[in-house]
Amino acid sequence: MLAIRLPELIEARLLHLAQETGRTKTTLAREAILECIDDLEDYHVAEARARKNRKTIPLEDVEKALGLAP
Repeated sequence: MLAIRLPELIEARLLHLAQETGRTKTTLAREAILECIDDLEDYHVAEARARKNRKTIPLEDVEKALGLAP
């Protein structure tokens, strides 16, 4: 069980969307939360994999390779 307080503007938007779609505010909120959680989980998995496989190159080496070093 979760109870949240929403600013009036968000509450009004949610109510309007519920009326327009014939769905409940609870259903819309649940779907929005699940979509956000899915996105955040995907982001964190990708970020963790990127950190694990990240190879760094010193700036000095990059400058030399590009002919920018003196």
